[in-house]
Amino acid sequence: MRRFAIPLICLLSLIFTAFLPYPIDGFEETGIRRLARLQKIEDGEIAGEKLPSGALKTSDQIFLNFTGERRGELEGGVPIDPSLQQQINRLFTGLDASYSLTLMDITPGRPVRYAERKANSGYQPGSVGKLAVITALFTELQRIYPDSFEQRLDLLRNTQVTAGKWALPNEHTVPFYDPETGKFFKRTLVATDVFSLYEWVDHMLSVSSNGAASVVWREAILMRAFGKDYPVSLERANQFFQEMPRDSLATLTVAVVNEPLRHMGIMEDEWRLGAMFTHEAKRLAPGQGGSIGTAGGLMKFLQAIECGDVVDKESSLEIKRMMYMTDRRIRYAAAPVLKEAAVYFKSGSLYSCRADSTDPCGKYKGNVQNYMNSVAIIEHPDSVQTTYLVVLMSNVLRKNSASDHMALAARIDAIVRKE
Repeated sequence: MRRFAIPLICLLSLIFTAFLPYPIDGFEETGIRRLARLQKIEDGEIAGEKLPSGALKTSDQIFLNFTGERRGELEGGVPIDPSLQQQINRLFTGLDASYSLTLMDITPGRPVRYAERKANSGYQPGSVGKLAVITALFTELQRIYPDSFEQRLDLLRNTQVTAGKWALPNEHTVPFYDPETGKFFKRTLVATDVFSLYEWVDHMLSVSSNGAASVVWREAILMRAFGKDYPVSLERANQFFQEMPRDSLATLTVAVVNEPLRHMGIMEDEWRLGAMFTHEAKRLAPGQGGSIGTAGGLMKFLQAIECGDVVDKESSLEIKRMMYMTDRRIRYAAAPVLKEAAVYFKSGSLYSCRADSTDPCGKYKGNVQNYMNSVAIIEHPDSVQTTYLVVLMSNVLRKNSASDHMALAARIDAIVRKE
């Protein structure tokens, strides 16, 4: 019987419990100004759209599911559950053959169950790759301050970072909010924008800004290069990138984001990043090797978070917190059945059109490639605390698959919860 392999490092985790400031109540600790506005909306102090109930967890309600005694449930790997697999197989009847899925039910009090579909098929990860960037950042923070997580958080809170050309061009808008004046607006990034490193990470994940992702990736490279001399000015950073030989720079660029994945037992053909997220950043820091993601490799990442093995337990918990959906839920996460659930989520897409073709093509409707991917940790507040990890990937040409992903989310949720 096939078993889903569990990285050995997960099984060696030591017992650890920690609670960190959570997005909706985390402004004072993180300095992420977007959160201050959300809290005021929730408290009724200002007008605005309130979050779904599943997005209102507080700091003392966040934990990692596979630290402590539960790690024993993963020993020897998790076999495919025949009943669950049969139900998952039926989900894809009549759907495009490109769909790939991994699903792990980790609900407390019952055996861990696993099912998959084309788990080893390679896809362009798109913005899901931003999870590798935040992992790279926390890896470099650990290198600088190996013995103090608080000093790492101080660096995130207090380091002011200028975008520069690295953030250009970009499509997604990011929020600007002044807690003192109450002024709020959204716009795309410009080269002169300055945010704390914490806020750049939040922009990268909460609204999936490609510009923010390139800036965070740049800062991770600078941390590797300068160590405890980090932070450095934008001028010094640009000088560093200009002076380094291009082949050496390309090697460094991809090493920073990919080495942490290998440390977790995620192989190169399971998940890797090969290039920055914006045109200007690719010019300033060339990549190499191309990008790929598989449902199996991304499932390993979700497990590593729950085991506390993404860098270390403190970092894993903080990354999980940063993945918590306190902005607009989209695609898989937008399924109405998840409204009351806590959703830790990242979505990504990548499409392209054949210029000389009369074949229908458009945004999220590529006729050359049309990848749409989601990774999620779902935690329901029901009587059994239904909890599961899921990765869904597709490459359905000439069609925006967002509604299909949302419908699959509802059907997957029903399968897991009917036990």
